[in-house]
Amino acid sequence: MIANIGSGKSTAGLIWYLFDTKKAKDHTDPHLVASWDGFAPDPGRSDDFDTAKKLLVADLDLRVKQARRLGRGPKQHVWHCSIRAAPEDRILSDDEWADIARHIVHATGIAPEGDPDGCRWVAVRHAPDHIHIAATKVRGDLNPARHWHDYLNADRELASIEKEYGLRQLVRGDRTAAQRPTRAEKEKALRTGHQQTARERLRTTVRTVVAASTSPEEFIRVLTGVEGVLVDVQHFPSGDIRGYKIALSGDTNAQGQPIWFSGSKLAPDLSYPQIRQRLDATEAPPADPTGTRRRPDPWHQATAATERIPHHLDRADDETAQAHIAAFGEALDALPLIAPDDLRPQLRQAATAFERATRSRVRARHDQARALRGAVRALRTAPAGDDGSGLAMFLDMALLAVIATIRWHRLRHHDQQVAAAQQTLGHLRAAYGQAAAAPLAALADRRPPTDKAARLAQHIRTVVPDHGETVLTDPAWPALATALSEAEAAGHNVRHLLQSATRQRTLDDARSPAEVLTWRIHRLAHRPPPSDRALAAQARTTTTARPMGKRRTESGPASTTSAPTRSAPRR
Repeated sequence: MIANIGSGKSTAGLIWYLFDTKKAKDHTDPHLVASWDGFAPDPGRSDDFDTAKKLLVADLDLRVKQARRLGRGPKQHVWHCSIRAAPEDRILSDDEWADIARHIVHATGIAPEGDPDGCRWVAVRHAPDHIHIAATKVRGDLNPARHWHDYLNADRELASIEKEYGLRQLVRGDRTAAQRPTRAEKEKALRTGHQQTARERLRTTVRTVVAASTSPEEFIRVLTGVEGVLVDVQHFPSGDIRGYKIALSGDTNAQGQPIWFSGSKLAPDLSYPQIRQRLDATEAPPADPTGTRRRPDPWHQATAATERIPHHLDRADDETAQAHIAAFGEALDALPLIAPDDLRPQLRQAATAFERATRSRVRARHDQARALRGAVRALRTAPAGDDGSGLAMFLDMALLAVIATIRWHRLRHHDQQVAAAQQTLGHLRAAYGQAAAAPLAALADRRPPTDKAARLAQHIRTVVPDHGETVLTDPAWPALATALSEAEAAGHNVRHLLQSATRQRTLDDARSPAEVLTWRIHRLAHRPPPSDRALAAQARTTTTARPMGKRRTESGPASTTSAPTRSAPRR
């Protein structure tokens, strides 16, 4: 059930609307189902409609007129609440709707149960699936109604009513969602041939610019240069930036003026102070004045940072976990900028869906996600790779990050965030399937000779005996064999690589264990082969390590012996 609450200044106008059957064609059989005393005149059941309506309005307005004679009473004295059942809910009886109305006026403070001075109200049913509650906001003692936080209290009461009556239990939010487009905005978008409203298009634009920026100054500079967008930056007397507002070129009001949106009107985390806080917590790439340092591959860098997200969501405090979810959302915002054209629609949909999962009542400590945010910014210059392997590898890890996000939000009863992340998962799976097809096929085409493949298969049986035959019969085995062969040719020990890859994540729930191993081997083999001294130290560490292993850190790459084996949901 959902409730909509508003105020007005004409009791007669609202009552006329609720009982009208001529202009409002969906109004059928309007009648009262409940009232403040059970004896209010019912125009819908009276032989003289006009007289009954006048009597009802007079009764509702009685205390308002008394208060105004004393110079009191609110200007907007009408309280209007509509309550609608879900389409799949059963048709409720009049008695049931009456009981629901009494619960709502009690919960909102309009007419608390047992309070003789509660406001006067009526509940009108003029359609099978909803009722309207009309009340006047003056109590019997002629004081204003005590209906603070009425929407939140009504929504909380409706959640209990849904359980009590066996109705559909809606996913409820925590007031951190972006403001929804108005009906007028939606109709305007349809008239102008757009699928999204101006507000939604601008929200996507700003989020994308944030994901591509490394500082507040760069954010303003890039945003100002976006084609088709008007930007107005406000400053303090000192010259520092106070905020910004944004509009689409050509999106004007009746007076021909641009329709502006401040950042906070687009989403709670898109105000300038919020953006500045996030960008100030972005890790800058290390300086290399000699120009001799090898530049890390951005895809491997971003994948390694994303790989640590499940660890942070399980082990870190809530504020740090929320920061990593927000930073990962920025990675999804950046992907459509650098992905091939055929993948962009799915990636945009994934980023749009995940936007809701990036915010909750938990206040993020953005400084704790510096490395992840820095890795995201490095993707700005990342090519998808000759065969798209970098993007496919990142998406493979992104799926696990989204699954971990779902689990984190579910444990904290963040229902809207869970639903958004689940929707994201579907889009990312589709995008991964498209992105991985070509690079996996390219790897399979370079499969090693039969004798070498047989030797590599023996390593699989030895290192992962519980999954050996599953891996070897997986359609992606030829691609994995190539990845292992090329890693060995680069100087890596195949068995050590497999051990590292299987420690990072169990294969128990993997839909394609060979694909999981392929991308892990691909990334691990990208690092320089360890020296003999490093291998000896690693062997000693493995021998003396505790069962749980060492923790991975946010600031550096994960140790090949550190990550505990854990189960991840099937993807």
